[in-house]
Amino acid sequence: MMQERGVALPFEDPVTNAVNAARPILDAMSPEARERIELLVTSSESGVDFSKSISSYAHEHLGLSRHCRFLEVKQACYAATGALQLALGYIASGVSPGAKALVIATDVTLVDESGLYSEPAMGTGGVAVLLGDEPRVMKMDLGAFGNYSYDVFDTARPSPEIDIGDVDRSLFTYLDCLKHSFAAYGRRVDGVDFVSTFDYLAMHTPFAGLVKAGHRKMMRELTPCDVDEIEADFGRRVKPSLQYPSLVGNLCSGSVYLSLCSIIDTIKPERSARVGMFSYGSGCSSEFFSGVIGPESVSALAGLDIGGHLRGRRQLTFDQYVELLKENLRCLVPTKNRDVDVERYLPLVTRTASRPRMLALRRVVDYHRQYEWV
Repeated sequence: MMQERGVALPFEDPVTNAVNAARPILDAMSPEARERIELLVTSSESGVDFSKSISSYAHEHLGLSRHCRFLEVKQACYAATGALQLALGYIASGVSPGAKALVIATDVTLVDESGLYSEPAMGTGGVAVLLGDEPRVMKMDLGAFGNYSYDVFDTARPSPEIDIGDVDRSLFTYLDCLKHSFAAYGRRVDGVDFVSTFDYLAMHTPFAGLVKAGHRKMMRELTPCDVDEIEADFGRRVKPSLQYPSLVGNLCSGSVYLSLCSIIDTIKPERSARVGMFSYGSGCSSEFFSGVIGPESVSALAGLDIGGHLRGRRQLTFDQYVELLKENLRCLVPTKNRDVDVERYLPLVTRTASRPRMLALRRVVDYHRQYEWV
């Protein structure tokens, strides 16, 4: 169920992905509103340093206040949701009325032909989520969540150049976590029903087919529906979440939030609708949670034109693709000094005349990464 996948360029890395994802959101804010961002958290399994966080670079290039707390978190593809829930707790506590938090999921895929059949499903990029007490995209159901986590070695990244995994174990762990995190959600929320409670479902999407398998499993176990009814339910409540992921590939911890954007831009809800969300990260941590979208969600995303940018991407030849994969494997490898030939690859991102400026990795000097806007 995958159609296309995004491919990084050699001047892109987790820092540029983070900044380029968040920049349009901050540009739309007033200076006073930007000053109220008191917490910045980046989530990544593609860290560029064992000590210095990606958020430190993002903080600088986004021009955030020096009174902003920032840090980085890691738990495979679940990390952004963990950061989001902790940030929501800070905001909801009221200890700093009017405060905002910025959570950015950012990763780089290290897949090439050694990735075998996972290669077509892997994407790259970043998703930025701005949290506050006046939500426009989604109003979270505070206190409505279910967690399920345990230690399993289904995938890992033991070095900057190697992804390893037990594919079958990972798929079955995903399905196991979906079942049990939803059950935990049900113990917190009275009267919850998998079919009637949620108008739509957005799930972590390593590839679209796994989401379909997860939905089918839940429907078989929790409802008396037959095969045709399950397929119809999938088309109505789940398929809208897969439009963007099937064109981008797995964004790791940003994946479930791209699925949410896909629902909003595809359905364009004219009334309030509840979305059940499932976040999963290998290793493993998972969470089922929910929130409400509506007409304001559509207008909030419209200015970002996610679908337009995806339609405007440049198609690579296979030779270009293979060359880029070899270069991209270098982006996370520590090196004392390095120059990146940004100009060589700029023609590949000339999508439209209105292409926005992008932050690009220009060089590394004494292990310090240096970036420029291009």
